[in-house]
Amino acid sequence: MDMSFLLRGLLIGLSVAAVVGPMSVLCIQRTLHKGLRYGLISGLGVATADGLYGVIAGFGLTVIATFLLNQQTWVRIIGGIFLIYLGIKTLLTRPAEKAATATGASSFLGAYLSTFLLTLTNPLTILSFAAIFAGLGVGSTKNSIMTALLVVIGVFLGSTLWWCLLIGGVSLVREKFTPQWMLWINRISGLVIMIFGLLALFSLKR
Repeated sequence: MDMSFLLRGLLIGLSVAAVVGPMSVLCIQRTLHKGLRYGLISGLGVATADGLYGVIAGFGLTVIATFLLNQQTWVRIIGGIFLIYLGIKTLLTRPAEKAATATGASSFLGAYLSTFLLTLTNPLTILSFAAIFAGLGVGSTKNSIMTALLVVIGVFLGSTLWWCLLIGGVSLVREKFTPQWMLWINRISGLVIMIFGLLALFSLKR
């Protein structure tokens, strides 16, 4: 068992998660608005989706991968519309005098599922992981199943580590933001998320 594949997967997960996109903006905004736990659970949803796509690519689940890629137009339409909805909702959210703290299982479940499903609306991620895994030699070794498993676990851990670092850092400065600052953060975050949603729709093949 070559444990170096676990480290390689960890670096891949970190690299993929660190790309600035709508999920980064959304998780940062949620952390500032609702607190550390809400932000961490939102980030965990992204990491889980990354791990799932890593499983599909690493274990060669071609039927699932082909289906998702063939249906990517509809998947991205749904994701784009949902991003626009979230952007509008974020833009119109007015912060309380004291930043809210999310409580309750349903609230946390909604935070997790929303980022998990949104991350899944980009099935092209499978191709990225497949190319990376091929470059690492996953599947070319004698114990390819164990190799793929180590890389997938590494991807999940790396993605999770990134979200813990990002959300933890944002949480440290959360209390320094005044309600006026929070209002502008909501407006800017909402606009950025809406733009990502519009780009997802306009980038579709005609």
